[in-house]
Amino acid sequence: MPLVRIEILKGKSQEYKKALLDAVHDALEAAIGIPDWDRFQRLYELEPECFERAPGKTDCFTIIEITMFPGRSKAQKARIYEEITRQLCTRLGIANTDVFLVIQEPPDENWGLAGKQREVTYEDGKIDN
Repeated sequence: MPLVRIEILKGKSQEYKKALLDAVHDALEAAIGIPDWDRFQRLYELEPECFERAPGKTDCFTIIEITMFPGRSKAQKARIYEEITRQLCTRLGIANTDVFLVIQEPPDENWGLAGKQREVTYEDGKIDN
């Protein structure tokens, strides 16, 4: 159940925004096997004066924050970074230098689902989400 927050400059078309959301979701499906229905994404469009970026970044600069349950390996996280960047480049022509990603993994006790604190069990090295 990744929670995805995407920030872009205001002014992109509806088609661009839908392709962006689909690309990120499809990348998470491919990289870590989330189900198709597991879409918890938010897209924030910011005015240029509210979205500072480093020199050399274009108007396609995209910041993506993914908050998810803890337990993914370093290799799985690397696959997320690679797959999202690849999808954005392929589908939208966003340069890899214009993609900034961060993954956050709050401890299980910091998740509330349906009014209850999340509990996790570990069996045979697998995480039960």
